[in-house]
Amino acid sequence: MFRIFVVLGSAFMILLIIIYWDDVGASHLYLHTPVSPGPKIPHPAPQQRPQTSRTPSFLSDIDAFVNQFLEPGTGEPTDPAPADTSNQSEKAEERYVPRREWKIHLTPVAAELRERQEQRRRLLQEMCANDSVVFPGKNRSFDDIPNKELDHLIVDDRHGIIYCYVPKVACSNWKRIMIILSESLLRDGVPQRDPLAIPRDLVHNNSMHFTFNKFWKRYGKFAKHLMKVKLKKYTKFLFVRDPFVRLISAYRNKFELPNEDFYRRFAQVMLRRYANQPTPPASVDEAFGVGIHPSFSHFIQYLLDPQTEKEMPFNEHWRQVYRLCHPCQIQYDFVGHLETAEEDAEHLLRQLRVDNVVEFPTSHRNLTASSWEADWFSTVPVEARRELYKLYEPDFRLFGYDRPDSILNE
Repeated sequence: MFRIFVVLGSAFMILLIIIYWDDVGASHLYLHTPVSPGPKIPHPAPQQRPQTSRTPSFLSDIDAFVNQFLEPGTGEPTDPAPADTSNQSEKAEERYVPRREWKIHLTPVAAELRERQEQRRRLLQEMCANDSVVFPGKNRSFDDIPNKELDHLIVDDRHGIIYCYVPKVACSNWKRIMIILSESLLRDGVPQRDPLAIPRDLVHNNSMHFTFNKFWKRYGKFAKHLMKVKLKKYTKFLFVRDPFVRLISAYRNKFELPNEDFYRRFAQVMLRRYANQPTPPASVDEAFGVGIHPSFSHFIQYLLDPQTEKEMPFNEHWRQVYRLCHPCQIQYDFVGHLETAEEDAEHLLRQLRVDNVVEFPTSHRNLTASSWEADWFSTVPVEARRELYKLYEPDFRLFGYDRPDSILNE
């Protein structure tokens, strides 16, 4: 009987520990995970309460261990190894403070720029609450977003920043900025400081960026809650542009220039379906050599074809912004427009207090202008234009772009 009681008692204690860890301990550890406060003036540390007998003495040791495990950036090559672990919480706070003094501005941000941001944020909130704006996934919670759809949210724990990148909206340069701020690229052992010195292949290399969809692999069951903590504490921003102009830019970049990957994955499909080319050239060089590539009208047909998304989701270069960045589930602190990119970039970097660390690179590339819309859509039937507008209407309304009546009402 004694042996039976010992076995049952041991099993009961093990079960109790497991239940406590999952239901109580995990919650306690989560809420005490150190989170970068970003570039804010630190508040005085609260006085430590005396430990009561209700709190197990070993909990602080477990807390310290899991905090170290959950701490963003722990184990990364660019993270300095702490010399002394006796004051771990203080070290964790120091790790996120920018390494240079903040730039002192003698004048405040212009009232016009602050009002512009307020209007854009308010518009997003109103459109997300407006029942007339309907699109898939609008009313779901953040918990319901599949992990694979969180791959455009780049996190910089060093400065407390989350950036949702939208392809064809200056995302290459903003990715460069995020690499500089996170110090994820070293040159001769020193973090890279010049955005334009970062090669393009590294800019778009997924291993250079820590995105939300990678949280599950690093944090396991803590991932979703930690995402919410960061979304609450960090500064979140994105940049957008006129949806139709973005489509023109995507077409010019991916189909008017030789791109082997996009030719094989998309252009050949368009040529077979819409250009009467049952056997298109095998390579992009052969196709361009004989003057064959899909027209802009073929591209629009491809977007409107129901078969397209049955085979695979839209490529990120023409996927709607509401599908990339989830603006009705994430309350963005800053919404930049490519049409006002220079002013918005300067305002944002100043708001983030990193304008002493990095400047937004000035682009000299051949940018697609909104004034070109009429010319580009002249070969697209009016009915197809209207269907295309329905497909991208949420982006127009969420981000304050006017309905292109001159194109839709011809």
